[in-house]
Amino acid sequence: MQVRASLVYAAVLAALSVVCVVSPVRAQDGKLKVQAVPPQAYVFVDGQAMHESSRGTFNLSPGSHTIDIYNYGFKPATQKADIAAKQTNVLKVTLDPIPGMVSGPWGCMTIEGADRDAVLLNGKTPAFFVGHGDEFNNELMMKQELIVPPGKYLLTILSGDKEVWSGTVEVPANQRVVIDIPKGVRKTVPWPRGEQIQSLPRFKAGVASATVAVVKPTAQLTASKGQINAGETVQLNWTTTDAPSVDISGIGQVPASGEKAVPLCESTTYNLTATGPGGAATSSATVDVNSAIQATLKASPAEARYRRIGDKVVEQPTITLDWSTTNVSTVSLDPLGSVDPSGSRTLNPVPQKTDLGPVDETLTYTLKAANCSGASEARTATVHLTGSIEPSEEVGKLETRLALHSVFFPTNQPKTGNPNGGLVASQEEILTTLAADFNKYREFKPDAHLILSGHTDVRGSVEYNQALSERRVASTKQFLVAQGVPDASIETRGLGKEQELTAAQVKEMLEQNPDLSAAERQKALHELPVIVLAQNRRVDVVLSTTGEQSVRQFPFNAADAMTLLDKKTPAHATAKAKGKTQ
Repeated sequence: MQVRASLVYAAVLAALSVVCVVSPVRAQDGKLKVQAVPPQAYVFVDGQAMHESSRGTFNLSPGSHTIDIYNYGFKPATQKADIAAKQTNVLKVTLDPIPGMVSGPWGCMTIEGADRDAVLLNGKTPAFFVGHGDEFNNELMMKQELIVPPGKYLLTILSGDKEVWSGTVEVPANQRVVIDIPKGVRKTVPWPRGEQIQSLPRFKAGVASATVAVVKPTAQLTASKGQINAGETVQLNWTTTDAPSVDISGIGQVPASGEKAVPLCESTTYNLTATGPGGAATSSATVDVNSAIQATLKASPAEARYRRIGDKVVEQPTITLDWSTTNVSTVSLDPLGSVDPSGSRTLNPVPQKTDLGPVDETLTYTLKAANCSGASEARTATVHLTGSIEPSEEVGKLETRLALHSVFFPTNQPKTGNPNGGLVASQEEILTTLAADFNKYREFKPDAHLILSGHTDVRGSVEYNQALSERRVASTKQFLVAQGVPDASIETRGLGKEQELTAAQVKEMLEQNPDLSAAERQKALHELPVIVLAQNRRVDVVLSTTGEQSVRQFPFNAADAMTLLDKKTPAHATAKAKGKTQ
């Protein structure tokens, strides 16, 4: 640079002029010569600080390299250089000056011992470059000085890929701070010239002189709206100058100027920080978020009538739900699920009850609305539903089920000492179903009742078997009453050994039993005497309204069928031989 022409620095220049390569020369290296305007422009190769362009060529390894050229007060330039072995590339670059003058207040830095190392303020990338050490190392007649706004600075000295020194330097207004590299601040002395300077260009170089006047960054951040509803988008706009690093809280690093659409769920203050060699500038923008939700729900008409006969609905009401919400992100309407923020829906309501009888219900519809700010609102609307559910085919189905099964007992059960026992699990299950069906049937025909007829097998005396059959119907009745069947709706009679099923009748029943496979049927016929006895140890059920008798089909598939068969008792045993065997 021209400052090196001074005889004062001739000896130093001679000593330093030999240092002008990126790395030790290798046989296969190529060369790069940068011819920059202004010639004081500093060269960074692949992010490493080299030296000013006027100091000769660079030895570079073959391949592609990124060349950054910086001079404070000028717009930087970045170019690619493809280096071939033993070849010299020439790169010509003219930097565009940044117009305008810089005004105070100011302080001054003198940097000693940095030679031609790169000087960076407030950052460690080339974008924070302000000059090299030989431009700021004296305050003699031909001044070489770094002029900055008063404040604290992170001063970093780079040489190649090495950080020579880094530290904080505070520069007061109209004071000159002398920094010794690598020892740090050596002294702070008055600098009265700072009060006299009105304005300066960012960069000025002459014979044995250089002045860099660093400007403080500017920053401005605005929001398109000061208040929005939750979930709406606001447009942020910002501009900065002289700030290589720009950050917006909640967003992160952003370009020097720009805009961004941001959805918001809560009130937010965005803080913009623009950092450059001249310090930092800040700007803020606050957006208030309205989280209040407005919601309405209406059901009409408020009264509706429903009527169903059997499975056929003969009177079906129609209602309309109308709703509206504002400032929401999610809306649901029970029982419809998710819905639009506002709308209308036609429904055909049905009662919650499914059994027979009158309908008198209040149906409730609930609207729930929420937004991303965490606010929520609920609204309800009701419809009074009246009418009736009337029987039809269900009566016939119940009558069929009530005639399905007789109830069977093991031999000689129940005992005299436990007249309410004797029922095995499978027969209790049959009676449980019978009780449920009969209780429902009484809703249609309240006067209906059950007739229970008890039987025994052929063994034993007439008197014993008569008492045994009476205990069987009494035990059956007691179980049904425990299941909710009214005592008055049950009629019982013990038939003892009367109306016995014959072997021929039982055989015919076995042959017609659809639940038996051919092998099971053959086995049952082989044990026909035992089956005949078991088939007669039962209670038959007759429904009074139809007179239909229960099906006297032995439960071969029941888990406790062997208990009911009681195969251990010889088929030819008699009551007289044992006193009791039924």
